Amino acid sequence: MFARSFRTRRPPYQDWSVTPDFVNRAAPPCFASVASTAAPLNGTDTINVTSKGFGSLSIALDDLSVHDDEHNTAAAFVRGVAHEMLQTGREPQGFNLALSTSIPSGAGLSSSGAFEATLARTMGMLWDGPYLGPAELAFLCQRVEHTYFGKPCGLMDQLSVILGGLSFMDFSDPNRPTNDVLDANFETFGHALFLIDVGCDHTQFNYEYVQVAREMQMVAKQLGKTRLCEVAEEDFDEAVPMLRERLGDRAVLRAIHFWRENRLVKERWRALKAGDFRTFLERTKESGASSAMFLQNISTGGTFQPAMVVIGMAQRALGSYGAARIHGGGFGGTVQAFVPLDMADIFKERMDGWLGEGSCRRYEISPMGAYAVWWDYDNDLDRSF
Repeated sequence: MFARSFRTRRPPYQDWSVTPDFVNRAAPPCFASVASTAAPLNGTDTINVTSKGFGSLSIALDDLSVHDDEHNTAAAFVRGVAHEMLQTGREPQGFNLALSTSIPSGAGLSSSGAFEATLARTMGMLWDGPYLGPAELAFLCQRVEHTYFGKPCGLMDQLSVILGGLSFMDFSDPNRPTNDVLDANFETFGHALFLIDVGCDHTQFNYEYVQVAREMQMVAKQLGKTRLCEVAEEDFDEAVPMLRERLGDRAVLRAIHFWRENRLVKERWRALKAGDFRTFLERTKESGASSAMFLQNISTGGTFQPAMVVIGMAQRALGSYGAARIHGGGFGGTVQAFVPLDMADIFKERMDGWLGEGSCRRYEISPMGAYAVWWDYDNDLDRSF
């Protein structure tokens, strides 16, 4: 059996619109699979997981309750996904899972979402039960991340992993997100997509990450709402003096970013659909600047600013061409760069020279999301989930 998942993203705070994309790491002209598994049933009540470079773990299926001591661990995902799949009417059975991945952990590339989706697709394939659509499966994985892993994430990571491709998502109704898909690759616009490892695991800044949504919610609460998407901008404008006094300046700045970024995401998507990549790049630069100035999810201040310095070096290497900005939820992880194809080799050479070999990697959009396929070699058949 083979299962795979990987994606890159823009982060949703307070249910805004986003443009995530599902990518393959590329070493042109070939693609590299980023998450694959071989998972036969083992006839026991235990799931055994071995991941190349990450060790092994075992989860007994007779205890699928939440374990607080497993927060922020791979075991939480395995136990949680098994529990959620049980709720769909399936009968859990033990299996041996061998996993290989090239998704760097803590780099803002949704390694957790990819792992959840791989587990869910694997269990959905091995355990008989009803078909789960992309949204249903994404909500399942999100519940696992909230309850078992202990991170209050949005839904975009999981949904984009499962859907695949380059898409636009609207979370104004968090229970019924909508999406639009574009059959395109950045290279068709004459640019290569690079993700640059800043050398700092973003997971050490989980507290700072959580404060972003929390402060936006605080602003909404002061204005009688739950989420910023429910607040009229003119009401916010009138309340700025009161908000600054009660919540401080950073919460106000992050609210400013919310509406600004919502508009920029929609403008970027319209530009892509129209084939206007120049406007897409301009809006990408504006979005990146807004993240740095208003959202403030690039550094936490002080002399240690790995993401900010990588953005600076990337922009230095690009000059007036392309675009570079923080990637994912920020606070470490990776930087995203759109580089003209005739500059791609020298750009990678310069970034690797500054940061170390392999720090700058080239990617391409994959049209397929997370999936699992079971091959019956004896009968030359396959089934997929």
